[in-house]
Amino acid sequence: MDASSLGTDVSLAPVAQLGNFKSYPSTKPEEVVERIADAHIVITNKVRIFQPEMDAAPHLKLICVAATGTDNVDSLYAQSKGIGVKNVAGYSTDSVAQVTFAHLLHLITHLSYYNHYVYSGTYAQSPTATHLGPCFSSLNGKKLGIIGMGNIGQKVARIASAFGMEVGYYSTSGSHHCTDYPSLSLTALLETSDVVSIHAPLNERTRNLITIEQLRMMKPSALILNMGRGGIIHEPDLVQALNERLIAGAGVDVFSREPISPGHPFYGIVDQRCLLLTPHIAWTSIEARTLLVQKIAENIKAF
Repeated sequence: MDASSLGTDVSLAPVAQLGNFKSYPSTKPEEVVERIADAHIVITNKVRIFQPEMDAAPHLKLICVAATGTDNVDSLYAQSKGIGVKNVAGYSTDSVAQVTFAHLLHLITHLSYYNHYVYSGTYAQSPTATHLGPCFSSLNGKKLGIIGMGNIGQKVARIASAFGMEVGYYSTSGSHHCTDYPSLSLTALLETSDVVSIHAPLNERTRNLITIEQLRMMKPSALILNMGRGGIIHEPDLVQALNERLIAGAGVDVFSREPISPGHPFYGIVDQRCLLLTPHIAWTSIEARTLLVQKIAENIKAF
């Protein structure tokens, strides 16, 4: 339904060879019904498949989500109609963990400032070899609080441990299955962490999990990263917290609406250096997207 979301540098051949295959670069909401009317299997990344779309597709037997999160599909209604819903887990673990630390290292080391300092020509006029601008800290000894300790959260935890960070986590599902790191309440995690990193799905337990109330609990020197889903942090509240210096910075790769609107609150940030924004790229390494297509094909074969 939205093949362009996978990029033109990844082959869809593993899926295309399985049957009478048709792909669309993108699909508008009003085009969904017509395009899936005769389909037995539908593959979607972000295109929403809910009750009206399923009712209009009498042959539909399987919905393959080209992602881990399934919030764009009404899974309960699909189950009531005997339609399978299959996501792909684990394909982007390394990619998301890598971008998580790209955000963290960029923010904690103030790379935007130092990069501008050199490119502006100021460094070329400096009498000293080293410019001591904004002070940055070592990750060693800092506390990392992870919200959502699934495959990605655990990967991030292992990398953080290699940096010498102390790791704790909050389980949004209430399942404290990871015994390698201490499980904390959300309040304790927010109050004690130097970095908070979100790797949870969007559901009824996590929507607006982090509002201004929770942001006020964090240290003024703390950073928060959202690599999970946009709706987990209330975005206007995050802007408020940054503008009021309640926290030191944030890195955001996911948004409540994607792409964001021209009038999004993030454009109202006073100091852009404290907010790093990337357009939902954490999952998109070439290796991750290639593996994603392979796993979609495997899901179809298994079904």
